[in-house]
Amino acid sequence: MLVPTVGIEIHVELKSKGKVFSKGKNEFNTHPNTNVTVLDLGYPGTLPQLNKEVVNMGIAASLAFHAEIAREMHFDRKNYFYPDLPKGYQITQQKTPIGSNGYIEIEQNEIKKQIRIERLHIEEDTCKSIHTEHATLLNFNRAGVPLIEIVSRPDIASAEEAVLYVEKLRETLLYLGISDVKIEEGSMRCDVNVSLHEEGAPLGTKVEIKNIGSISNVGVAINYEIKRQTEMLENNVKIVEETRRFDDKTMTTIAMRTKETGNDYRYFPEPDLPYIHVSEEWIKEVESKMPIMPEVLRVEYQNLGINEKNINAIVANKKMCDFYEAMKEHMNPVVLSNLLTGDIIGTMKKNDLEFEQIKLNKSNLKDFVEALEKNEISSKQGKEILPILIMEGGDYATLTDKLGIKQISDKDSLLELISKVINENPESIDDFKAGKDRAIKYLMGQIMKASKGQANPALVSKLLMEVLENL
Repeated sequence: MLVPTVGIEIHVELKSKGKVFSKGKNEFNTHPNTNVTVLDLGYPGTLPQLNKEVVNMGIAASLAFHAEIAREMHFDRKNYFYPDLPKGYQITQQKTPIGSNGYIEIEQNEIKKQIRIERLHIEEDTCKSIHTEHATLLNFNRAGVPLIEIVSRPDIASAEEAVLYVEKLRETLLYLGISDVKIEEGSMRCDVNVSLHEEGAPLGTKVEIKNIGSISNVGVAINYEIKRQTEMLENNVKIVEETRRFDDKTMTTIAMRTKETGNDYRYFPEPDLPYIHVSEEWIKEVESKMPIMPEVLRVEYQNLGINEKNINAIVANKKMCDFYEAMKEHMNPVVLSNLLTGDIIGTMKKNDLEFEQIKLNKSNLKDFVEALEKNEISSKQGKEILPILIMEGGDYATLTDKLGIKQISDKDSLLELISKVINENPESIDDFKAGKDRAIKYLMGQIMKASKGQANPALVSKLLMEVLENL
């Protein structure tokens, strides 16, 4: 039986203010070749200077992924020639990665599994190559943008596990606030290694897949490669080590180049950067500033009594989670979670709004939630009020007065209304006594109509049954 083995290498662009070794701004999406220094251009005689903010981000990522942090580390030169690398080498961490021996825990079908992380290292990005019909253009804005490369061990056994791993990794980095991790825009880039071997035998020849533009396509690319390699092995075709690219139009992988020999990058320590000592105090300082991580939030929300579906929806959307965190101390957290994952997000999507654009605040949302809990308004009335609060804001009480919305929950008032409707519809009483269920629905409808939708439906239903059973 053929067993798949998958390893994943992920490059993540960091959101530092400046580049990793130069004074250039880390703003890649501005006009081409505007955030550029002589060091980014590879001018002779220029000297790199390490950005401490980037190291702090590397320490935070290492802590989040349970990795061991290098206490003594240095940078290395990775030597190769390519047009997008003006210096002729890339500054990276080959010998002393900032983090090593970490892991990410995934869960599938209620079974938890640790995917080990071999290393996390800091390095600089290259220029952006733009290929035209007649030439290749270079945008140096990206040159020197800080990256963290995260390399997993070959612990992933399926496309489904791979997708869960990448999703968990992305979620963690997003909550850390150190990267946008937008795979579609290139701030997170995935390379996948896939091999097959007979159960109990050594690992097979790995094939690398590049150019995967979405997390879902990570799974598609892996499944295609497993199928392709399985067919080759079943037909006694030798698999060679090669690099392939994923084609999102055909949903297949296409050969780019074979790897007949290993790459010789002639690594050696970067002579223009000193060795760095990472003290325990430095690590604790970074750790003290780290935000609450998703797995901690999930446990907290479970303890609050929020259902799993709502928890997953809230934690998966960082902006939604930030909104929930800002509001949950001021109102019933369960009711808030139901509203947030239902009517609130539904209204936002309908009107193409982001969380920073909505007009809900702690005051009007708190009053709205309390009105629902106290049955001062019905859920139907709530669906009328909430979109207005989202779109226009304002004071809750003022809005309900303006709309004339109030739920009638006074027992005597409701009994008087029920009696009036029953007296006006004697035929429905006959139907009820004859065992026809439609009679109750009809009477409920008439009562709600008579109250202009303001009667408490749950209380009306209870009182109506009591009156009918005593006739």
